[in-house]
Amino acid sequence: MKTKINEILKKYPQAQRDSLIPLLQDVQEDIGYLSEEAIALIGGYLNIPTSKIYGVATFYNQFRFEPKGKYHVMVCRGTACHVLGSLTVLEAIQSKLKIKAGQTSRDGLFSIEEVACIGACGLAPVLNINGEFHAKVTAEQIDEIIETYRKREE
Repeated sequence: MKTKINEILKKYPQAQRDSLIPLLQDVQEDIGYLSEEAIALIGGYLNIPTSKIYGVATFYNQFRFEPKGKYHVMVCRGTACHVLGSLTVLEAIQSKLKIKAGQTSRDGLFSIEEVACIGACGLAPVLNINGEFHAKVTAEQIDEIIETYRKREE
C-alpha cells in the first residue's frame, strides 16, 4: 500500500495544503479508502498534522476510512425515498448486517452507505448494490435481498 500511495504523491511534486483534497480523492480512488497509513504519509508529505487531515476528510462524506465490502449497499435517502420509507429500510439493513451506515461487516462482504439521491425517484425507495437496483423496497424484503447476495458466496 505504501508504494501505491508514494506513486500518487509523486503526481503532486510541488504540493501544498490546497492539494489535500485531490490527494485524498486520488488515494481513495486507488486504494478504496483512506487508511491510517495513507493519512500519515499524506500528512508527512504536505507537512500537515494528521488531525487536520482527519478534520478535513471527516467533513466530506465522500471519504471512507475502511474498505468497502464486496457488496456495497447504497441506500437512497432522497426526498421521495424518505417519504416512502427508506429510513425503515436502512434500519432493517443495519439490523440484518449488524453494522451502521459507513461501516463494513467483519467478513468483508457488506458495507452500507447512505446517499442523498440515486436519481430513481419513481422507484422509491431504492437500493443499489454494486450497480444492481432494487426498487420499491420494504423493510420486510431486506432479509431476502441480503440472503441472495450471501448465496452468491457459496
